[in-house]
Amino acid sequence: MTSIPIELDAVSKSFGKVDAVRNVSVAIGKGEMFGLIGHNGAGKSTLFKLMLGLLPASAGSVRVGGVDTASAQFRQVRRRIGYLPETFVSYDNLSGLEVLRLFADLKGVTRSACADVLELVGLAGDGARRLHTYSKGMRQRLGFAQVLLGDPDLIFLDEPTNGLDPEGIAGFYVLLRAAQSRGATIVITSHILAEIQDRVDRLLILDAGKVAALGTLAELRGQHVLPSTLELLLRPGHAALAAGMLAHMEGVTVTLDADHPDHAHISCPAALKAPILALMAPALLDVTIREPSLEDLFLGYGGRHARTH
Repeated sequence: MTSIPIELDAVSKSFGKVDAVRNVSVAIGKGEMFGLIGHNGAGKSTLFKLMLGLLPASAGSVRVGGVDTASAQFRQVRRRIGYLPETFVSYDNLSGLEVLRLFADLKGVTRSACADVLELVGLAGDGARRLHTYSKGMRQRLGFAQVLLGDPDLIFLDEPTNGLDPEGIAGFYVLLRAAQSRGATIVITSHILAEIQDRVDRLLILDAGKVAALGTLAELRGQHVLPSTLELLLRPGHAALAAGMLAHMEGVTVTLDADHPDHAHISCPAALKAPILALMAPALLDVTIREPSLEDLFLGYGGRHARTH
């Protein structure tokens, strides 16, 4: 597998008069966990299908595993790809183990691996059950199990934690990190921005089919200036004094809480956090600092339809 397993060069995809993806260029490195986010209709699913070779590009080129997805050689690369769609659907009359054996045959993986993968995703005791008896979370676990079959080099995950409880989500990311540590490249899309913001290495924000932003979370914070938030608990009688002391600072907004007179809510440029805390230190009892979240950045870049969970 090439050191740059996914390369998109000026890729566009149109459906009639609708431009779903417009001039997207990105290179995703080996072993990277890469996040793809955007509001509904931003082009995420289309971009996924382009990278999977399920759709041809209208313009530009898509290379995955060093091979153009439009070439006959890409069939071999596909065997090294694990893909979990947003909704995992299979044959309800089959057992979980039978479903995995079917995918093992399709991937050219030995069937003996199926039991081990079921155990990894927490379904070791449910392999004999028919799929129609599975809950949504169990179906999602089974879908992830088929992704892991054969230790794929490339993993594509579309809303992978749908239906999972918090314990299941935590376990899912443990397995994902293990795959990444083996060198797998992972592309993940999710509407649950708080879940992925500290887990992905880089992010691409799509807006109306175009790249609105690309980089690490720290880089995106630097590109799109958003204020930091300080929640201060001050000694009795000092909140109003603090507001007066900070009033001259450019870009600083102080809000006092009528129900909690010793609390001050401060919005400020990141560079002023330390000076403000130094100034308030004699009266300060406690402080909570909140940096702009991925959701804040997403909304700032134009993703006005982000869902929160």
